[in-house]
Amino acid sequence: MAIWLTFCGAVVLLAYLLGSFPTGYVAGKLLKGIDIREIGSGSTGATNVVRTLGKVPGAFVLLIDCLKGILAITFVYFLFNLDWGQNLITTTVDVQLWQPWLVTVVGLAAMLGHSKSIFLGFTGGKSVATSFGILLAINWQVGLATLGIFAVVFPISRIVSLSSISGAVAVSIFMGVFHQPLAYVVFSIAGGLYVIIRHSSNIERILAGTEPKFGQKVGNEPE
Repeated sequence: MAIWLTFCGAVVLLAYLLGSFPTGYVAGKLLKGIDIREIGSGSTGATNVVRTLGKVPGAFVLLIDCLKGILAITFVYFLFNLDWGQNLITTTVDVQLWQPWLVTVVGLAAMLGHSKSIFLGFTGGKSVATSFGILLAINWQVGLATLGIFAVVFPISRIVSLSSISGAVAVSIFMGVFHQPLAYVVFSIAGGLYVIIRHSSNIERILAGTEPKFGQKVGNEPE
């Protein structure tokens, strides 16, 4: 069991470090020599990158942040399928029972890394793109259904944060619709709540009617 716990701890730590890679921050430094955390919303996520650096850098950051989530979960599946991994795990625990729970913890670790990056003094983005990648890796149907909610709300509201929050609320429903394991339902609830909490300031602005729509400049963004 000690070997199994060490194995799990190492995988979770790796997922956190992977999630911590500060894509938006690096893009800001490379393209304009700026700290994107000091501009606009202060987030390192794709939305602030689009506002600050443009659509192409924003799309690139979105893709990489999404891939961080996909890779974190894929790595767990890969280790479970290796011969030595199976020998280690099956002699210690019930694979079918514990793999979904490890996936859940790894997913949450990657989300935490994105928003609380160790490389940025525990600052970062709001974990939306990374959580979407995690959902695609867990169950692509749930991932695409959640994206569908975003795609419906965004054209109507033109508010990225509202669309992201709507997806965070809907994901738990889709986990039930597609009959996912309890561990993944727990991930959808915990991850969804975390995304909503990360958007608390956006929620305040939405209620006040001051949340900027996509394309509008925010605060100290450069002209």
